[in-house]
Amino acid sequence: MKASKKPRVKICCISSVQEAWLAIRYGASALGLVSEMPSGPGVIPESLIAEIAAVVPPGVATFLLTCKQDAPSIIAQQRRCGVNTIQICDRLEEGSYDELRAAMPGISLVQVVHIGGEESIEEAMLVCDHVDAVLLDSGNQSLAVKELGGTGRAHDWSISARIRHGLDVPVFLAGGLKAENVREAVEQVRPFGVDLCSGVRTNGKLDEEKLAAFFDQLASSE
Repeated sequence: MKASKKPRVKICCISSVQEAWLAIRYGASALGLVSEMPSGPGVIPESLIAEIAAVVPPGVATFLLTCKQDAPSIIAQQRRCGVNTIQICDRLEEGSYDELRAAMPGISLVQVVHIGGEESIEEAMLVCDHVDAVLLDSGNQSLAVKELGGTGRAHDWSISARIRHGLDVPVFLAGGLKAENVREAVEQVRPFGVDLCSGVRTNGKLDEEKLAAFFDQLASSE
């Protein structure tokens, strides 16, 4: 899929209504709301996810990051939280994408593929026909305590670029993005969107100066 010249921006690990509005004011078109995870930053209670999702204006996507691997649990979680997009951070092992779509009409499905080696390309190809977008991140599902995002690490963008060129759905790029490297990442991968958490935070809090620097660098990318 041909990417737009300027990618959409998803700011993840939103922890309050105030952070949501700050991200939106700088140009975020999507917000990441992190539910219970085995590891990583930004986890907030489902009650707060619902509170934030309820006030986000039309046109801004609210992504629920879930580690659930079965369709019924994901469906129940979306109904509690009221988000318009589900980001499946692990592999779906029980139930199907069709089951999710039937139970949640109008809710977008985004599958995360954690980039390792060549096998990540095949994994992305297998899921792309079942979801609305694929998000390429730098986690590791094979660890005793899984990493499902928020690592702050970049991965091999050449693999991400090959995946992006081979898919017919939008691709988001995540993993260690910040003002200092976003231009290079966009030029190499040409993603539909970029997704970041730690790159715009200081001591865990959304940092307005880092947000401004990030969006300035993104605007100057070609």
